[in-house]
Amino acid sequence: MVEFSDIKGFTFDLDGVITDTAKFHEQAWHDLATQIGVTWSDDLGSQLKGISRMDSLNMILSAGGQQNKYSDDEKLTFTAQKNTHYVELIQGITPADILPGVTAFLSELKSGGYIASIASASKNAPKILEKLGITDNFVGIVDPATLSHGKPDPEIFTKAGDILKLDPNQIIGLEDASAGVEAIKASGQTALGIGLAAKSASPQLWVASTAEISLANIAAGMRNNL
Repeated sequence: MVEFSDIKGFTFDLDGVITDTAKFHEQAWHDLATQIGVTWSDDLGSQLKGISRMDSLNMILSAGGQQNKYSDDEKLTFTAQKNTHYVELIQGITPADILPGVTAFLSELKSGGYIASIASASKNAPKILEKLGITDNFVGIVDPATLSHGKPDPEIFTKAGDILKLDPNQIIGLEDASAGVEAIKASGQTALGIGLAAKSASPQLWVASTAEISLANIAAGMRNNL
């Protein structure tokens, strides 16, 4: 187990760790489903979380028995339309949408001399960070265009670590999804899981919610795991 004194930087997933944009994704998909005549359900909405745009659209079409109704070009038009609507919805994000404890933790990292980067596959990550007013807390964001593999492949966290110019054993990665925790561990970084979904992937460190994230709690967790 890596010791707390070894840690110099942090890699952050965005959605579910820093803010909750899932509600905006769900609203955009809900509106599209209604447009094409597919009945929306909470169960369908939950299945779309963490899924790519095209896979999400295909799931919606299948739910409505329309999986063979549209061409690939028409599907691309739908996914572009959904993202445009999503971008419109996130214009309303403010610093008030930062999850509990995150602002204080970012301040703690900055004052402690730690560096951080964003490991998000969202092309909208820079805009979201700007709306939240926390862009300056991160030295960089992984460019989704450079990614060849999705989580649980470690690629995105490896690239986020490269941004920090640190060895993996000097980094803690924060994630709320089991696939993300697996990606962090596979990258060689120490995984800090947040919430029950992340716990199922056996992260080295775990908290029930973002409100519990602090350097003191991380240090204590690492001591207990030695």
